[in-house]
Amino acid sequence: MAHANPMIFVVGILGNLVSFCCFLAPVPTFYRVCKKKTTEGFQSLPYVAALFTSMLWIFYAYIKTGEILLITINAFGCFIETVYLVIYITYCPKKARFFTFKMIFLFNVGVIFLVVLLTHVLAKERTARIELLGWICVVLSTSVFAAPLSIIKVVIRTKSVEFMPITLSLLLTVSAMMWMAYGILLRDIYVTLPNFVGITFGTIQIVLYLIYRKNKPVKDQKLSEHKDDVANDENVNTAVSGENRGANATGFVDIEIGEKKQVQEQADKKQDQQAVNARDQTEHNNNSNKTREG
Repeated sequence: MAHANPMIFVVGILGNLVSFCCFLAPVPTFYRVCKKKTTEGFQSLPYVAALFTSMLWIFYAYIKTGEILLITINAFGCFIETVYLVIYITYCPKKARFFTFKMIFLFNVGVIFLVVLLTHVLAKERTARIELLGWICVVLSTSVFAAPLSIIKVVIRTKSVEFMPITLSLLLTVSAMMWMAYGILLRDIYVTLPNFVGITFGTIQIVLYLIYRKNKPVKDQKLSEHKDDVANDENVNTAVSGENRGANATGFVDIEIGEKKQVQEQADKKQDQQAVNARDQTEHNNNSNKTREG
């Protein structure tokens, strides 16, 4: 059992605490959603995916037995992600609501049922079940770590970290370190591998931040290209938040991107309106001068 070794227990508790903070990262966003009674264009897929991975890791911990520290954080993950989804469904447009219900049924019902069925059908022995389910968790968890590649590409292209929140990057990297250490001490390769990938991508993001942190936000044509890239990569970015913050922690980068996009778009609209007003005023003054000269 994980708590039999004091060191494993301490590392697991630290992992729980950091992952707890990661799970609470979207609270300000949903507070604003409740206040404004609109989802402001945010997608539900990150929260559906987060709920899915939390459920998957709870099942893994249940099959392995004794992994109480994995169960506690992922149980909280299931709870908080359900709350997020309820709020989202309450205030999202009808089309987004239908899509959300479809994704919940597909992943949190269909895929989970399929994983449980395959685990019991293909593996009769407990050890074989742990191995099969462990590799399923590794594949799903590692695959979503490819999501930060899109934001890394944007940072390199624009030479700006405007769309990469360093606080979340640090927090999520520390969380991955805690859970990788937990997996190593526990000699659990299924917990260790995905978090090694997470640490790698997190370190890359931190290094990029240190390189470009003094650069000013991009406001030229590159920004327009970047906005198009974010829109095109949106489905990839949603996986960032969908990753399990219990055994494998990632972040709500897509949420932060969405917020910054909206702020930037509002600023651009304001600047455009000011330019139009200034042009109208100039034309009005010119016409007045011509009238006086006539």
